Amino acid sequence: MDIGIKRVYEPVSPADGVRVLVDRLWPRGLRKEEAAVKFWLRDLAPSKELREWFHANPEAWRLFRKRYLKELVAPAASAAVEKLYGLVEGKRKVTLLYASKNEEHNNAIVLKDLLEGERKPPSSVGRGAIGRGRIRKAKRQ
Repeated sequence: MDIGIKRVYEPVSPADGVRVLVDRLWPRGLRKEEAAVKFWLRDLAPSKELREWFHANPEAWRLFRKRYLKELVAPAASAAVEKLYGLVEGKRKVTLLYASKNEEHNNAIVLKDLLEGERKPPSSVGRGAIGRGRIRKAKRQ
């Protein structure tokens, strides 16, 4: 599994392999031809509310990571995570692209960690969670 992370504004390189944009919005001032994006998985991006909260609280990286992983449980995001797992399982390199100016703390880093299994995600996120939902018991009245 060869996963890279790169800012989408950096020059395209053949070593990037399959380039996957993991932001909800298209990067400002960048033409699609220049970006050379093979897949744009919008549903992998954090919600607008979470992104704005983290921008205002950059010191809260661990809490952002935890909240972001919880957001990846939503059906659309979960399907996008599964697609990303499929891309990574191939023999080619995959580069996750992001537009954030913060190169040390962004959603692409969380996704790379999730794919590589370095940090344990919540039990409802990731490869083993697909097709497994929580069943809540109805309250007795």
